[in-house]
Amino acid sequence: MGAGNGPEAHNPIFQDPGEEKPGWNHWLLIAAAVVGDVPVGRTANDQPSAALVIDGKLIADEIRFRIAEQIRRMKDSVGKVPGLAVILVGDRRDSLTYVRNKVIACEDAGIKSLVTQFPQNCKQDDVIRALSTFNEDPSIHGILVQLPLPQHLNEEKILNALKLEKDVDGFHPLNMGNLAMRGREPLFIPCTPKGCIELLIRSSVEIMGKNAVVIGRSNIVGLPTSLLLQRHHATVTILHALTKNPEQITREADIVVTASGVPNLVRGNWLKPGAVVIDVGTFPVEDPSCENGYRLIGDVCYEEASKVASAITPVPGGVGPMTIAMLLSNTLDSAKRAYDFT
Repeated sequence: MGAGNGPEAHNPIFQDPGEEKPGWNHWLLIAAAVVGDVPVGRTANDQPSAALVIDGKLIADEIRFRIAEQIRRMKDSVGKVPGLAVILVGDRRDSLTYVRNKVIACEDAGIKSLVTQFPQNCKQDDVIRALSTFNEDPSIHGILVQLPLPQHLNEEKILNALKLEKDVDGFHPLNMGNLAMRGREPLFIPCTPKGCIELLIRSSVEIMGKNAVVIGRSNIVGLPTSLLLQRHHATVTILHALTKNPEQITREADIVVTASGVPNLVRGNWLKPGAVVIDVGTFPVEDPSCENGYRLIGDVCYEEASKVASAITPVPGGVGPMTIAMLLSNTLDSAKRAYDFT
């Protein structure tokens, strides 16, 4: 839905909304007991790496270039371009940043984008009315609701008001249900999980028959990522806040995808030598040497993990760029269906 579809930055949605606080305190206790004192100011860019660095920005740029080419062909052939509508409630700084970057990405690719912003105290009916307008607009092929929404709004009702054919975030219950069922295909695959799998495939990582661990079970990342890995015939284990001995389970994994919401949770001694690590987590830490005063780190202690893993995504520059690329891809696919364009 928009919550993980921007550039990499801290986002609390990676913390499982179904968990009680004691569960997440359990994660934090693990982080304190197992992780210890971590030099959180250090990031992928500072450390020598024995592992292959999976360059999400480079891969995303290649995908976006091909998307732009297809959109130019579509415009020349049918005189139309894809359209994406974004609904934003409130003025959270992170949400504003996400939306701004999506708009820029759309412009670069040739996708028409529209942003409707509501005040923090808006009425639910107003949001649903805007959704209904976009649902019926033939020039709009994708609709994205930027999460999180204010607590007084019913997120489920708002998201269910999305037209299935325009749910480019892939979180409509029917899309998620089809993703979970063998023999069925969702119209759209959620952007961040789709980006994670695309990184593995384009890095020539074998998934079939491998043991995969997904850390975190949110509807946004963990659950759909585990379903996608199963579709690629991996044997998947999901870890969550109440999982006992997570480090021991993770050490059995050939592939680790982590979206726990805990910075530097995964240490080098959590990993099997040669494992492939996809780090979805992002957290700002103060750093006066950076122009904006902070830098980003992930769920994984990169300094240690890069010495054990065979391949690893950096933070930033790993999963984040792929999320936006997959949003553009889903929007293009929707327009192709609408215009019967191949």
